[in-house]
Amino acid sequence: MSDPAAPVQPAPGQSRYGALAAALQRRIVAGEWPPGTALPAETTLAGEHGVALGTLRQALQLLADQGLIERRHGRGTYVRSGLAGAPMLRFFRFGSGAETPASRILSRQTVPAPAEAARRLGIGRGEPVLRLQRLRSLGGTPCLLEDIWLPLPLFEALAEGDVAPWGDLLYPLFAERCGVHVTRAVDEIGFGRLGAAQARSLKLQAGHPCAVVTRQAYDLAGRCVELRTSRGDANAFHYTVTIT
Repeated sequence: MSDPAAPVQPAPGQSRYGALAAALQRRIVAGEWPPGTALPAETTLAGEHGVALGTLRQALQLLADQGLIERRHGRGTYVRSGLAGAPMLRFFRFGSGAETPASRILSRQTVPAPAEAARRLGIGRGEPVLRLQRLRSLGGTPCLLEDIWLPLPLFEALAEGDVAPWGDLLYPLFAERCGVHVTRAVDEIGFGRLGAAQARSLKLQAGHPCAVVTRQAYDLAGRCVELRTSRGDANAFHYTVTIT
């Protein structure tokens, strides 16, 4: 086995700091520095990999830009702890934005991945996935209906057992039960109309306009580990962006 802290050897056409960033990422993914822990001092890392401090700092900046680490002024560099939930409710006006919605798993199935889910998860079509349908409510009123696709065997620990103790946030559960730390997510926004079953779950009329938020969530290794589609009342949708 190669030494994870060996001097970096860039591939043809690869920058030295890019090769170093990849080496540091491998050490993080391997668990040498768990989420939330500090990396060694910059001088230590530079010495271990035989690079100049400037090269190391470029590599760390690349990892920070990718969302893998965070640099805390005066305190050092830390592996990101992961997202707690990256709330979907920021797209909707449903009461207080500070309130965490209650969540209930409506169904759980192990199924072959359909083409679109397989493409987004980066797996083969027909490979097994865990499909969850989840309803999220505020003050007892349904607000979001979610379809969630999780690749197997990565999430095998969630395929069996009682779902009642899962709690209202999935990402802490992913970390605790499956060792999967979600470090970033990409949300796409679209619009559509609710089917009859979807409308019943949200206590709306069939055909009611809905906002559709499609999320791909990624782990420390950059793998897509979750595909989620959330639907909510389009009349409650809002989107704010600050441009500077």
